[in-house]
This record gives sequence, C-alpha cells and structure tokens, in this order.
Amino acid sequence: MKRLVSFACSGLVLISLAGCSSMTRRPALRAADYRGVIRVACVGDSITFGAGVENRETNCYPVVLGKLLGSRFEVRNFGVSGATLLRQGDLPYGKLGQFDDLTRFDPQAIVLALRTNDSKPQNWKHGADFADDLRALLDHFAGLPSKPKIWVCLPPPVYETKWGINEAILSGEIIPRIRQVAQEKNVPTIDLHQALGDRPQYFPDQIHPNAVGAGMMAMTVFTALKGR
Repeated sequence: MKRLVSFACSGLVLISLAGCSSMTRRPALRAADYRGVIRVACVGDSITFGAGVENRETNCYPVVLGKLLGSRFEVRNFGVSGATLLRQGDLPYGKLGQFDDLTRFDPQAIVLALRTNDSKPQNWKHGADFADDLRALLDHFAGLPSKPKIWVCLPPPVYETKWGINEAILSGEIIPRIRQVAQEKNVPTIDLHQALGDRPQYFPDQIHPNAVGAGMMAMTVFTALKGR
C-alpha cells in the first residue's frame, strides 16, 4: 500500500511513494563506496530535459535529484527533446552529440529514461527492434570504464495522445519490453508509470510533467538510487 510522505525542496512539495513496489531492490548508490564526486547521468528525452517545467533550470528532475543526493554527487542532465531509443527512429539518441558527451562524462551511475517518443507511429513501425536496441544501449553503458550502476525507468503515463505519442503502445508494448530486457540484464527498473499514475493535474499538456511532477520523478528516482 502506498504511503505519501511530503518533502520540501526548492520551494516544491515532493511526494515520496514510500512502500511502493515499483522498483527492483538493488544495492544502493552509497557515497561511502566512492572517492570524490560521484557522477550521475540522467539520460532521456524531453521529460528528462524538462520541457514544460516551470523554471526548468532549477526544477527539472535531474537538478532536483542532485539536490536530494547532496554535494557528493554531480548529476548531469543528458535529456534531448524528441530523442528515441530506437536506432531507426526519427531522432536516435545514439547519433546525438549528447551520447558522446555522456560517454566522456564517464558516470558512475546512469538513469535511463528513453521510450516515450518511440511510441509515435513513425518510430514504432520499427518496434520489433526495441528490445535489441535497448540491450545494445545497456551493453554500451555497462562497458564504460567507470562500470556504472544502471537503472532503467518505466515511462510516466501518457494522459492524451499527442504528436503521435500514445499510452496504448507505451503501456501495452514498450513497458513489457523494458521489463523483459531489464530482467535479462539484471538491471533494476524504476516505475515512473505507477508513481505518476492517476495524476493528470501534474501534466499540463498531458504528456510532460510540470515542476511538481518533475519533483515526484526526482523523489522516485532518488528512492531507487538509495535503495529505500
């Protein structure tokens, strides 16, 4: 059963879904296990970038996550609006400059949140490749010199079909494939679909969360990284 716990951060009220079974239990990202600053990369699309978030520079989820984790952590936003996980999609993440920047960043932890734009018809016509493309991306991350811990996010809900983005493909096709590959690769998942379910008021355009929704994302990811 969900228990709602409020946290104040940068003027926002963040809601932790304590007791939620949305994430696979894995070893926590503990500062004591590292020397110096711990680099955390948030990889994703416009939802990670913070499109639609008021005062994005301070309220997008990677920035709020950094504040929650504390000064030992450097959390960097590698979100790109419109990016796809599918290598044959209309904006493949692996062909973008941010992908190379991420590799050079050499993170000790990666939070992967690519999937929403893949539900568009022009992208999902390549949906048969989604699982293999996800495997390849996870293998690339796992092969980085820093040997990062990796978490894969299940996407927030889509409350209205727009720009081709739709809930039917997201929940019926993409999420099951993410779960399957994550289990194969022994990579924990973070269930943003459940955490932000039944909360359309935090999605002004019904696709992108506002500052409160981004804060909820940050708290859900923070809870997973800390193994709580």
